[in-house]
Amino acid sequence: MEVTQENPGKLEMKEKSKLKILIVEDDFASFKILEEYLHEYGDCSVAVNGSEAVEVFKKASEEGKPYDLICLDILLPVMNGHLALEEICQIEQECGLKRAKVIMTTAIDDTEDIIKAFKEGCKAYIVKPVTNEKLFAEMRKLGLVKQTE
Repeated sequence: MEVTQENPGKLEMKEKSKLKILIVEDDFASFKILEEYLHEYGDCSVAVNGSEAVEVFKKASEEGKPYDLICLDILLPVMNGHLALEEICQIEQECGLKRAKVIMTTAIDDTEDIIKAFKEGCKAYIVKPVTNEKLFAEMRKLGLVKQTE
């Protein structure tokens, strides 16, 4: 992605490469919003529950194509986001993988839940509604994108 004077405030992907992104969201509207924000920065996959997220993550890892970013809801059917995050971190540890950056994207605004998510391995926590400003601020902090001048 080139920086031009026509897009001075545009975000760039780190190292000019596409990110591999997993969006774990059971609400279609929330998924579409995240996909709209993220699609130009990488290839987005979706999982609709925690169990599916773990399986998709495991398969990508086994194929040597691990995810760079995971946007993970907490309130999910079958397996919640906390349990999914624990299993994803366990897979990374067992396989010796570089840790994916996990951003919890959830309606839960509870201090105990936030602390629990960070202890489990998330790197950022965004309370819904997720805006592109909130999302990209966290992505910049995590070194996934950078603000161009």
